[in-house]
Amino acid sequence: MFERDEPGVGRFVLRPLAPSSEAALIHRWVTSPHARFWNMTDKTLDEIEAFYSGLMASAHATAELGLHDGRPAFLTELYDPAHDQVGKHYGPAPGDRGMHVLVAPAETRVPGFTLAVMRTVMARLFSDPSVGRVVVEPDIRNDKIHALNRKVGFVYDRPVRFREKTACLAFCTREGFRASLEGDAAS
Repeated sequence: MFERDEPGVGRFVLRPLAPSSEAALIHRWVTSPHARFWNMTDKTLDEIEAFYSGLMASAHATAELGLHDGRPAFLTELYDPAHDQVGKHYGPAPGDRGMHVLVAPAETRVPGFTLAVMRTVMARLFSDPSVGRVVVEPDIRNDKIHALNRKVGFVYDRPVRFREKTACLAFCTREGFRASLEGDAAS
């Protein structure tokens, strides 16, 4: 379990997803129109449970449920890029970790919430001393995530073609993330 406070936003906790008991919640999130870039809007509840059960059983990936002030609020998938299709588009290095993040549909808008979620996920990744760089491959059309990625220190490399999308390949080092926090504190 990973815990972090974001001043003015609240307390965040990341813990392993329990697919058998949380599949219905995740199904609601990933089939929502706002999650179209997650590429699961047409999946059934059983397919979602099977997908996340497989992910949790994998030696190369995991999913974590994010809580905000004790309530489920986001989902993250963490994976070894050498065992994922993104690894075919660049040379994965030791210490690389892939990441996907999905924020649940908001019941109430909280200013700075999505940035706080992203900072929490990045802080969680870099709390592991073996992680030196995070790789993401968001859909090229997902303008909101590109802006968010840049705010936490991602540097964009190039577009790459996946089976289901054209993605932007981007990387964030531990130093890049730290600089994004320091730059934000200075402004």
